[in-house]
Amino acid sequence: MIKWADIIFFRKHGVCPRWFCFTFDNGLRRLVQNPDRIIRPYVGEGDKVLDVGPGIGYFTIPMARRVGSGGRVIAADIQESMLRGIVRRAERAGVRGQIELYLSRPDEIYSGEPVDFILSFWMAHEVPRLDRFFRQLRAALKPAARFLLAEPKLHVSRTQFDGEIAAAQKAGLALLERPAISLSHGALFGSGRVGTSGRFPADQREASPFTRKEH
Repeated sequence: MIKWADIIFFRKHGVCPRWFCFTFDNGLRRLVQNPDRIIRPYVGEGDKVLDVGPGIGYFTIPMARRVGSGGRVIAADIQESMLRGIVRRAERAGVRGQIELYLSRPDEIYSGEPVDFILSFWMAHEVPRLDRFFRQLRAALKPAARFLLAEPKLHVSRTQFDGEIAAAQKAGLALLERPAISLSHGALFGSGRVGTSGRFPADQREASPFTRKEH
């Protein structure tokens, strides 16, 4: 049976469409879910950050401000329209130089240099193969890096989120804590590796020829 809530909130409808972004990228949301406050513990000057499924930049822009001129935020999305939206907003905010755009494929995330922090906010429930998704994210983390996973309580039940955590742990990610995030389930992971080098052996990396494309 079709549930109207599933239709209204795009449950079971795959990737969120570009036109729907106004519902979660606006001033009202900032009153209850301030992006600067959420990312402050994890992102600093000079960091290299991967923002997976960034929409039109709700977190991308604030993170670009925090990393400064010496850092980079990589916005990775399968929808070109989302990336174009980030470009326009980044130019207005004066942080275009700190942002790299990557056009991904549904089964591939990122194949660049390892990063200091990864954010996956309100998008993992759209991914059909979480096992592969989490393996690729783990491969993109430096040994001491962190990965913040957040899912909307409106779309994802506690049981479903526990399942996502289990899938992430099975992929080799280490659960560090479950931070409180308004309207969300949250989990902070480490790479599960030890060492100081930002690189890792090629045989430990899952092949992921992520298509990079500037707009």
